Amino acid sequence: MVYQRKLIGARYFNKGYASVVGPLNSSFNTPLDNDGHGTHTLSTAGGNFVSGASVFGFGKGTARGGSPKARVAAYKVCWPPVGGNECFDADIVAAFDMAIHDGVDVLSVSLGGEPTFFFNDSVAIGSFHAVKHGIVVICSAGNSGPDAGTVSNFAPWQITVGASTMDREFDSYVILANKVQLKGQSLSSTALPSNKFYPLISAADAKAANVSAEEALLCKNGTLDPRKVKGKILVCLRGQNARVDKGLQAQFAGALGMILANNEINGNEITADAHVLPATQVNFTNGVLIFTYINRTKSPKACITGVTTLLGTKPAPFMAAFSSKGPSTITPEILKPDITAPGVNVIAAYTEAQGPTNQIFDKRRVKFNAVSGTSMSCPHVSGIAGLLKTLHPTWSPAAIKSAIMTTATILDNKKEPVMNASYFKATPFSYGAGHVRPNSAMDPGLVYDLSVNDYLNFICALGYNETLVSIFSDNPYNCPKPPINRTDLNYPSITVPKLSHSITVTRKLKNVGSPGTYRADVQEPSGISVIVKPRSLKFKEVGEEKTFYVTLKVKEDKAAKDYVFGNLIWSDEKHYVRSPIVVRTA
Repeated sequence: MVYQRKLIGARYFNKGYASVVGPLNSSFNTPLDNDGHGTHTLSTAGGNFVSGASVFGFGKGTARGGSPKARVAAYKVCWPPVGGNECFDADIVAAFDMAIHDGVDVLSVSLGGEPTFFFNDSVAIGSFHAVKHGIVVICSAGNSGPDAGTVSNFAPWQITVGASTMDREFDSYVILANKVQLKGQSLSSTALPSNKFYPLISAADAKAANVSAEEALLCKNGTLDPRKVKGKILVCLRGQNARVDKGLQAQFAGALGMILANNEINGNEITADAHVLPATQVNFTNGVLIFTYINRTKSPKACITGVTTLLGTKPAPFMAAFSSKGPSTITPEILKPDITAPGVNVIAAYTEAQGPTNQIFDKRRVKFNAVSGTSMSCPHVSGIAGLLKTLHPTWSPAAIKSAIMTTATILDNKKEPVMNASYFKATPFSYGAGHVRPNSAMDPGLVYDLSVNDYLNFICALGYNETLVSIFSDNPYNCPKPPINRTDLNYPSITVPKLSHSITVTRKLKNVGSPGTYRADVQEPSGISVIVKPRSLKFKEVGEEKTFYVTLKVKEDKAAKDYVFGNLIWSDEKHYVRSPIVVRTA
């Protein structure tokens, strides 16, 4: 949570947790981070400059957070799991209240749960009250991808962040005895002797008695026979149990090294973990080649090369398979996530109360660790929001969100459309408006602004009664009659989940740059005609607002059954204010 005024501090909230688990001992009465998650995310958002940062010497360089000069405050609300829960609603809401009281400018919230209605969602309620006080709230999209409809933290007043890769890899190759070289990635602190080949075995062939080959292949606790594993390189399949736990089980069984092969769902998404033994992770295609080699070779052998840091890799970014995807199951009229940012193999500060794998047997300690998740992408955007808040202190949270979204890119460093982990073209349901571009967000030209009453009217349009609306408004609020059309919320994207024939949606743009005339350019979704009126908007001064209308109509002979995607771009030849258009026919 980024804090930009006079104090630096940390607080803890555990009364909700204690109400479930019972009385807590004094070790719980501290905001100290015993897990690493909070340290990592906070330093990503607001960490200062630290030279010589690395993970076991890899990725070495100067570390800094997104807002490196920010003052920060930490609010600890998550504790050891009980009943599958770590972060309790009462503690989350209490932390939001205290952060508002403390006067923070930006809140970075790397937590979330299953999609639920707003009045049952403590993060949605807390973040609404924060936004009402002018605080920008950034949240994680969740790590339940790649299935559709898994995105969480989908309230329109939040900035919801997906996770994508960056152009840095930690290469560690598998070399088979038949001289085939297959690229993997790792951050193992130890390495096997170079150019020395060892017997290679699939975990399915190393199963313990009374264990299925499918279970053993996942290298779960108790599934491996040490007599078959000892002195060999073990090949495990990704899935179900933690990646680093697979390495631990391989080590316990006597393996000299481990190759972790992606399953098909994870495709090309590789997480470089600080394994406890020499290990590397390979993508799905290379994993298939390794298993095929084992099955067709009488005495398969391989070696694993040491780790090297590689910069400028292509293609980058592409979407992480784990990153939760839209559409929102509760408010499909709002495109979520809003934006994507780096969330794979992110190096940031780490607690020394845990080893880099967070496994109890890992006695190593690191000052920096590489971690992956939308928890890691969220604070990237939080840091950017902090910089924008400093640069434009009068901008509303909605204006800051708009600047971040409308200046994003949907192209990778090969100038090709951003892909998913299987190297198929990704969609706005993965990346929202695109991959964040901090420098462009400083000067967006125009923004889509929103007030607290706009959000309350949207809540009213969801059918909430006055009692439920008052949870957000604090005071009685008269909902407009008739209710607004939910597609008319002045959002930086346009989403129509059920288009039967045609619809006209309303949007308003505010000038935050120099005077100029902006003209509309439309990239139509397949099978949908898009008409913008007026086609040009002339702004004479800062703060001036102009309304326009977008009519979307189904081309009856070309209507698609699934969601289709396009873009609306307003440009004065200097600024390009791009909004995704997302449509599904009824």
